[in-house]
Amino acid sequence: MNVSGLLLTPGAGASRDHHTLVAVEDALAALDPPLPVRRADFPYRIAGKRMPDRVPVAVAHLVQEAEAFAKEIGTTTDRLLLGGRSYGGRMCSMAVAEGLPAAGLVLLSYPLHPPGRPERLRVDHFGDLDVPALFVSGDKDPFGTPEELAERTAAIPGSVTHVTLLGAHDLRGKDPEVARAVADWTATLR
Repeated sequence: MNVSGLLLTPGAGASRDHHTLVAVEDALAALDPPLPVRRADFPYRIAGKRMPDRVPVAVAHLVQEAEAFAKEIGTTTDRLLLGGRSYGGRMCSMAVAEGLPAAGLVLLSYPLHPPGRPERLRVDHFGDLDVPALFVSGDKDPFGTPEELAERTAAIPGSVTHVTLLGAHDLRGKDPEVARAVADWTATLR
């Protein structure tokens, strides 16, 4: 597989400048050769709103961002990795499940279910993810335990890699480990 770039998106309460996304971009810039990264905000954030976009709006925006980024670096979306933190990663996975061609998914702190609501799973689209996927999560994430994540991601037809770090959903203080996990995994796809 030949990966040409990574489109990264933030969680619902953050912007494209979230420190974890910046750390991942820096780590991929240090690869030889460097991997281009575009960090993108969602329409609600660009408009200065607080409430995240509904799925159709977010997915349509991701398609536009991926196509623009691919064109900018002289490739196609099927050579891009797509991903992000929490809501951003979930929206990327849904865009791929709905048909956006991609080389793989980078899902940081994937929100498997709302905290304390394990019956409200956000996995119906997993069976349509026929691309490699990296899940980097905290061992104490209230949005999904490592065991829950392992059980539910078994439905993904593409290869799945799990990296579990010490921490909760925010993986506070773990940016170097998150960035290293993404860089190491990405290197296996190039």
